[in-house]
Amino acid sequence: MPDESSYQDDERRWSAWMAAANKGDKAVYQQLLTELGDVVEAYVRLRFGNFQLLEDCVQECLMALHSARHTYDHARPFRPWMFTIIRHKTIDILRKSRRDSDLATSLQQQISADVEGSGRERLHRLIDGIKILENIAPDHRDAVALTHYGGYTVPEAALQLGISESALKARLRRGLQAIRKQLEAEELPQ
Repeated sequence: MPDESSYQDDERRWSAWMAAANKGDKAVYQQLLTELGDVVEAYVRLRFGNFQLLEDCVQECLMALHSARHTYDHARPFRPWMFTIIRHKTIDILRKSRRDSDLATSLQQQISADVEGSGRERLHRLIDGIKILENIAPDHRDAVALTHYGGYTVPEAALQLGISESALKARLRRGLQAIRKQLEAEELPQ
């Protein structure tokens, strides 16, 4: 476990690097982001466990730190500023993930109802599902179709599409967001 002096060393180093980065030193800024990436991952893993979106969460947190770098006051401690941003961004991601999961569950229930439905009603539901998928980007459509309609797991779908699992998860998340926006914009028959 790190001692107090290593925390103080990190604090001084990160604060100095951020000051240099804000003055335009790209090499130091890259070094800072690389080191903070490991810190963010450890923080998120410790607080929230090894959840499915860990890699995405680390990247989102680093982008949030990048976007907010102009708000850092060099006269104040770096750690509280950094961890406040990380905590808020992680909570946002977890909430968003939960909403996406709720939407996926809703779509799976709709698909189950389609399978159990009969005749004309089942046909109309399947057509509505196809219309929704036709209105999203092809990459996102493939991810949603394979995982939610085709029954593939994330690793299987990623292998099928020839992409990484994290890329598939990003496409799936974006596809579900696009579907949610469509569903909110128009009322579909139930």
